[in-house]
Amino acid sequence: MRPLRALGAAAAAGILTLAAGCGGSDDGKSEGAGKAVTVQAANGAVTVPAAPKRIVSLAPTHTESLFAIGAGAQVVAADEYSTYPANAPKTKLSGFKPNVEAITKYNPDLVVLSNDSDGIVKALEKVKVPVLLEPAAATMDEAYDEILDLGKATGHAAEAEKVTADMRGKIQQIVAGVPQPPAGKRFSYFHELDDHLSTVTSKTFIGQIYGLFALRNVADAADKSGSGYPQMSAEGLLKANPDLVFLGDTKCCSQTPATVAKRPGWQDLTAVKKQQVVGLDDDIASRWGPRMPELVKTIGDAVQKATAAA
Repeated sequence: MRPLRALGAAAAAGILTLAAGCGGSDDGKSEGAGKAVTVQAANGAVTVPAAPKRIVSLAPTHTESLFAIGAGAQVVAADEYSTYPANAPKTKLSGFKPNVEAITKYNPDLVVLSNDSDGIVKALEKVKVPVLLEPAAATMDEAYDEILDLGKATGHAAEAEKVTADMRGKIQQIVAGVPQPPAGKRFSYFHELDDHLSTVTSKTFIGQIYGLFALRNVADAADKSGSGYPQMSAEGLLKANPDLVFLGDTKCCSQTPATVAKRPGWQDLTAVKKQQVVGLDDDIASRWGPRMPELVKTIGDAVQKATAAA
């Protein structure tokens, strides 16, 4: 992984509750038995014992990835938002306000996290606990590379290679199966993070996924700070009049196509009139892990429906 990036305001708002050029595996092969490995993470070169047996995951995305690559049995504790898979050992540990004493009670031989809140990385390193800092991915390639990092660190490099290859293949197949919109038509969209109209731009991880379908993000012009996570005004959104609206706040804020249709002025939006408001699973839409193809499939289905109706 390349050096740590800022997570952005939206991460705190929902992306992690509610995306590197990572160092990853050198050759995609699992390391030899009993041999420590070195992984290039955002906190530098990290030496990890071979096939660590007591992993603590403080990020829902990484918990999903660890289970997907076959390292689930090695995870002894996961943070409070690690809701998937169902058998993940979810605890009261916080990835936002991590506590060294609470983490070390699990006697971890590896801690995986996505942000360095309150200097937790150095605090854990001080007590000789290996830490992999794998921040929120900014691109799809970074998402894949983080899974490869976890594979190398846990003795599941081959499985991680297979997971990422399967992800790439599924996504390519989904995109290829969606017909192009009519000539000269490029659908616009709005991705909602919460019911205050917090959103994402094209330069974010989520925006890149929408970019697979050549969709135009109506929030790009609203990002005056360049953070990638602006908050649109109600007036600005109504004026932009997106063809498609995707709700990434169905769980956190109980938003649905029916509830947003009742907002002032929304009855006149193209997306509402054409029934092109799509509810997403908040978790799948905010995590940059193995379920990414499911988000791509939902978006692709919506684009295909809009194309058929155009």
